[in-house]
Amino acid sequence: MTQSNWRTPLVVLICGGIILTLSLGARHNYGLYLQPMTLDLGWSRQTFAIAIAIQNLVYGLATPFAGMIADKYGTARVLIGGTLLYSLGMVLMAFSTTGWEFSLSAGLMVGIGLSCTGFSIVFGVVGRAFPPEKRTMALGIAGAAGSFGQFVMLPYGQLLINQIGWHNALLILAVTVMLIVPLSAARLSCTRAICCCAPATPCAASRSCSAPCTSRRISWTSA
Repeated sequence: MTQSNWRTPLVVLICGGIILTLSLGARHNYGLYLQPMTLDLGWSRQTFAIAIAIQNLVYGLATPFAGMIADKYGTARVLIGGTLLYSLGMVLMAFSTTGWEFSLSAGLMVGIGLSCTGFSIVFGVVGRAFPPEKRTMALGIAGAAGSFGQFVMLPYGQLLINQIGWHNALLILAVTVMLIVPLSAARLSCTRAICCCAPATPCAASRSCSAPCTSRRISWTSA
């Protein structure tokens, strides 16, 4: 890896942490919309709760399939597709007038979007970007970023609701989640060059090695 190459494991970790912060942080906002949405739309709490229950169920069921698709077609494609579905689901949440519309948007669409932008997808890339001796720490930091999203995004969501109302707040939240797309489309990668004459030694640390080097690339698109 050249000194000018900024696509390092640290960059992968930072971007993965931000993705989890946005994805899981937005998810924790939905409880804030229970009272204003049910009052304005005349729904019962059960209508709202069923949609969120469907979301949690779909999130869990779809996660293994999202991982399988990421392994076959690349993590970036899954992240981008999931983010688009996630944001579209929140936009449709804002315009839902019936319980089944809300269940389709907040339940099915957001649930699938979460499965494509959650822990399993990001952990796969972060785990492969770091050597075994640092992998546990890196995964722990990425996981903490997901929890940190609740701390950051809840006050953010409440502020939006207070200032512009729940309808516009959902639209702004959908735009906020779309920030995951450039983080995914950046095709961030971690390339570790390994010397053929000393497979366990990085080329950067073995300047005297005269044999050609080979590279192993770990990327959002191929990981």
